[in-house]
Amino acid sequence: MENKGISIKNKKGAPLFAWPWENLDGFKYLLYGPIVAKVLYAIYKGEIKNEIWCLHILILFSLRALVHQLWSSYSNMLFLNPARRINQKGVEFNQIDSEWHWDNFLILQAIMGSFLYLSFPSLANLPILDIRGILCCLILHIGISEPMYYWIHRLLHSSTLFHQYHWLHHSSNVLNPFTAGHATFLEHLLLCVVVGIPTLGTALIGYGSIILMYSYLLVFDFLQCLGHSNVEVFPCHLFETIPLLKYFIRTPTYHNLHHIDMGTNFCLFMPLYDKLWKTINTNSWEYHREISSRTNSRVPDFVFLAHVVDVMSAMHAPFVFRTFSSIPFSIKPFLIPMWPFTFMVMILMWAKSKSFLFSFYCLRGRLHQTWVVPRFGFQYFLPFAKEGINKQIEDAILKADKLGIKVISLAALNKNEGLNGGGKLFTNKHPNLKVRVVHGNTLTAAVILHELPQDVDEVFLTGATSKLGRAIALYLARRKVKVLMLTLSAERFIKIQKEAPVDCQKYLVQVTKYQAAKHCKTWIIGKWTTPREQYCAPSGTHFHQFVVPPIIPFRRDCTYGNLAAMKLPDDVEGLGSCEYTMGRGVVHACHAGGVVHLLEGWKHNEVGAINVDQIDVVWEAALKHGLKPLL
Repeated sequence: MENKGISIKNKKGAPLFAWPWENLDGFKYLLYGPIVAKVLYAIYKGEIKNEIWCLHILILFSLRALVHQLWSSYSNMLFLNPARRINQKGVEFNQIDSEWHWDNFLILQAIMGSFLYLSFPSLANLPILDIRGILCCLILHIGISEPMYYWIHRLLHSSTLFHQYHWLHHSSNVLNPFTAGHATFLEHLLLCVVVGIPTLGTALIGYGSIILMYSYLLVFDFLQCLGHSNVEVFPCHLFETIPLLKYFIRTPTYHNLHHIDMGTNFCLFMPLYDKLWKTINTNSWEYHREISSRTNSRVPDFVFLAHVVDVMSAMHAPFVFRTFSSIPFSIKPFLIPMWPFTFMVMILMWAKSKSFLFSFYCLRGRLHQTWVVPRFGFQYFLPFAKEGINKQIEDAILKADKLGIKVISLAALNKNEGLNGGGKLFTNKHPNLKVRVVHGNTLTAAVILHELPQDVDEVFLTGATSKLGRAIALYLARRKVKVLMLTLSAERFIKIQKEAPVDCQKYLVQVTKYQAAKHCKTWIIGKWTTPREQYCAPSGTHFHQFVVPPIIPFRRDCTYGNLAAMKLPDDVEGLGSCEYTMGRGVVHACHAGGVVHLLEGWKHNEVGAINVDQIDVVWEAALKHGLKPLL
């Protein structure tokens, strides 16, 4: 029975389906409060030995959460494991939202651990280590917990219980370490029994120890995350060398088959029990061999070459915090302690000096990937860094060409005019490139122009002689809109003015001060604007902008537009992260421009100056393919 396409009604009304603290949302962590309070009070009194069990609970469950997070980070590091990914689809927003509270089971087991401490005070006096306990724990796990889990799991797959409870776990289309904890309250109560037999049983027999408690629970979580990882980590020759080993370890491909064919592969960690009770999927080892021996991943049709804005935004990567990357980026307090570590990671990436795979999605059956150049935004403005940055961009373009990628689109500063002439440097240097290099600014210009009011008759334009500024000015002049072009260079202004039709040149007006626009309520910002300069605008002004980073909104009596962006078509698949500050399913206009270039099958490079005649063509093509402007 295949998971895809399961159509099951929500059965949250079933007894013990919902978690008791489900309505608390983030406040659920206050349930740790009594344990934390006991530990802090004991430390204050100098009597921590009396509450050592509570301290162990806090440490242990922090480590267990870390195990899940590290496995999730590894699974989402697409640049490390693209070929051995089992399910080639990406984790989508709906799955991330569904699994948002994956750690409910940790709270449950922490609470149960506290009750056990109250019921069995002798647990506080466990020795550090007792070797006999390890053997006892293994016997209890293999002899009781493993078969118990197997039969509980099979029972949960019976028609009634599956439709009332277990469907929730199988609603996750792409397995992820967090999927391991995504289940109902009843299922995790049953899992507490499975976990408790080896740990509490060993302690009650008299062979328990602190190290055993830590080791068993951490190894249990490690193996659960391993089984739910979407990356195969075991090489096929390992099982060919030691055939019996395949019956004692559940591989990611083995468990993934259970989510495809739900009548097979029920075991917890040991396929031996599937073998004994004849529920092993006959394709398990062939499937494992196929995935683990794969050397090449699917070649994308399109690549968006992005860059890091700053250290904080670097932590918006899907492999850092999946939930955080699934919402538009904003600076959060929890990011601040991670700043030094993130900076060191970025230093290592600079040393490697290669772009890395960041995220992907599928549109109209075509794979779209985002690669990231490991450079911060400020580096693009350092003269001595220019050569190194261009070398990284060039390497990415040549790699894309070698792989057979059709279109590579350059993000923001990667196509800076002063850096490489909007990508022209690379197409001139490599005239035989098969991959199409696209800066996407034609669609960016189109988005900005279509945001303007239909009846606008005058605009104020900063960054007026830039690539985008020039195209916007010429387009508006053709439509008899007066453009106040802020520039100190008369030579550059005249050059642009001469490009306009003779009867339209009068609509382009050079101004040298912000005060010249004191009566104009439509400002298009293409250059950083200070608060003082913004106050030159009249009340009620709307600031359209294409400056990176966007200007800070200081005026309460004015409105500010976002950077030019478009919403991807509704049929996009595998998208689970937001592009910087953009909303879900929204990408920068230059990114969307590359997508349109691919979908239209255009064979030209879009580099250098913007072709004003193509602005409406690209806009209509974007709408035709289902991309939508933001309202």
